[in-house]
Amino acid sequence: MIQGEFCSIMQAYKTQFLELALELGVLRFGKFELKSGRISPYFFNAGLFNTGHAAAKVGRCYASALSDIDIEFDMLFGPAYKGIGLVALTAAALAEHHDINSPFAYNRKEVKDHGEGGASVGAEISGRVLILDDVITAGTAVTEAIQIIRSEGGEPAGVLVALDREEVGSRGRESAVRELGERLGVPVRSIVCLTDLVDHLENDARYAEFLPAMRSYRNQYGAALQKATS
Repeated sequence: MIQGEFCSIMQAYKTQFLELALELGVLRFGKFELKSGRISPYFFNAGLFNTGHAAAKVGRCYASALSDIDIEFDMLFGPAYKGIGLVALTAAALAEHHDINSPFAYNRKEVKDHGEGGASVGAEISGRVLILDDVITAGTAVTEAIQIIRSEGGEPAGVLVALDREEVGSRGRESAVRELGERLGVPVRSIVCLTDLVDHLENDARYAEFLPAMRSYRNQYGAALQKATS
């Protein structure tokens, strides 16, 4: 199953994730300038999942997505800093709700040369390692994580992020996330994508005022639509 097909099915955990993100203002609407220079009608700030209740729900959503995607893994890895909390919450949710006792590790921003030392903390890195993060922009944190995983004897299995904006990348047709996955040599999946978000807004009258801008942005930059019209 490729990312586009995965996004086309609106599982319950996707709806729960979107409802939580909208409720807490993690997803906001307006005009936001991105690093690419594009003016986006929405913005995603995972740092606002900042309460115990929200964190527990996010962990369950990541765990549900992991049980649903087409990537096999032996352990989890969280790139510092946001990935550290995500990997711990997800491992706990996998154990509690899916009976999967997954080892996990994360990296330090600076390699420790005393005590236990090393670049990573947690379980010994081995086997197929799935990386968890909130979003991917330039892919710097994920690239560093892949280097650490390989240097410590593991094999990167893939990446799971919260949101795929499904925007065209530098090549102008494929999504930026897919381009990055090809560059890194690993599959990249998400809990939700832009298609999921627009579908959700279309079924909730509270967000009707934001739909024209969202549709216009998707028509201009959406990778799926660009591919369909090529």
